[in-house]
Amino acid sequence: MAYILIFITAIFVNNVVLSQFLGICPFLGVSKKVDTALGMGAAVAFVLTIATIVTYLIQVYLLESLHIEYLQTIAFILVIAALVQMVEIVLKKLSPSLYQSLGVFLPLITTNCCILGVAIQVGMGTYNTQGLEPNMLTGVVYAISTALGFGLAMVIFAGIREHLSMMNIPRGMQGMGIALVTAGLLAMAFMGFSGVDAGLAKAFLG
Repeated sequence: MAYILIFITAIFVNNVVLSQFLGICPFLGVSKKVDTALGMGAAVAFVLTIATIVTYLIQVYLLESLHIEYLQTIAFILVIAALVQMVEIVLKKLSPSLYQSLGVFLPLITTNCCILGVAIQVGMGTYNTQGLEPNMLTGVVYAISTALGFGLAMVIFAGIREHLSMMNIPRGMQGMGIALVTAGLLAMAFMGFSGVDAGLAKAFLG
């Protein structure tokens, strides 16, 4: 049940975009169409899961064992950039069709602070584990849940922006203005989930 609570919390209560404000750049820049948002969400989910596993191993078995934790940010950035390049190369050779569908979005993931933010949270054990011991399993569950939350926010936001593009919006609010207002309203809507995780934890875990 604790893993389900991690899942719910990461998606709705502490959404990486709308609550933690990580990954704002792709959230605003790659959310004009639903299909584009879906592609970006899938690419982020794939890379985020792999990056979390690799960076956790580096944190535990390299940085902490050598007492060089101060190199965490640099090491994680290098790992994420290398993973994105490796994923591009592998997909291009093994699955050209999948590479064509995700290839546009993969380079953008390198500069997505959502990936780095989650990797650091998992490496330091500062995410909400719902009382479980922070380890690789809870970290992977949290990473996958965070990626799904990122994709959900992107798709909802993209759907709203598609509808807004067909409406008569005042000139002063067109473009990024109405997008920021919409993002703020969406963040306020997700605030309605605050306390859901605590209520479920009390109900099922005592």
